[in-house]
Amino acid sequence: MKKVSESLNWPSLIATQPTAGLIPEALREVAKRVDANARETLFRIGDPVRQIYLVISGEVRLIRIDRRGGEVILQRSRGGFIAEASLDSRSYHCDAIAAESTTMLMFTASVFRQALEDDFAFCRAWQTQLAKEVRKLRAQCERMALNSAADRVNHYIESEGSVGVVTLNQSRKSWAAELGLTHEALYRTLKRMQDDGVLEVAGNRLSTRV
Repeated sequence: MKKVSESLNWPSLIATQPTAGLIPEALREVAKRVDANARETLFRIGDPVRQIYLVISGEVRLIRIDRRGGEVILQRSRGGFIAEASLDSRSYHCDAIAAESTTMLMFTASVFRQALEDDFAFCRAWQTQLAKEVRKLRAQCERMALNSAADRVNHYIESEGSVGVVTLNQSRKSWAAELGLTHEALYRTLKRMQDDGVLEVAGNRLSTRV
């Protein structure tokens, strides 16, 4: 990874990635911007937890390798913290790989933990953020249990969007993988739903029609 030494424009960062607004002044002063290339490894399973990452742009995936040598994706982040649950662990429980060119903020884990102990407001905001991630993961589990591709699309729109409308912040290919579908299956499903008059697609904006 390449560390970028330029000063950080926090108002601009927060506009791009609102989660950056959680970071208190003490941590902003020691944050480092890092750039990773596609397929670059941030850390490996078993590595000691020395850094915490906040994804600003691009995508980072948490993966494990199954017994057949295939990748099992545990989490995708296109914005927000990655592997935040590892903060209370001695070592990482999976690999972290940049899926594409990615920009992140990096914090030393020990300094991050100290900030949580010293700043009550930051600690509460962090707890709220973790609870939000738990709710998101629960929704993903519910979605993956649905057999119909159309049901998964509808569930995503309702859980991740508002009033039946969602704007995607990722490619169709990445979204298909998140839904547990092939790229081709997703396209067929979207076309069928549009032909049936139950879905409207305008670029990255999807809305259900009652």
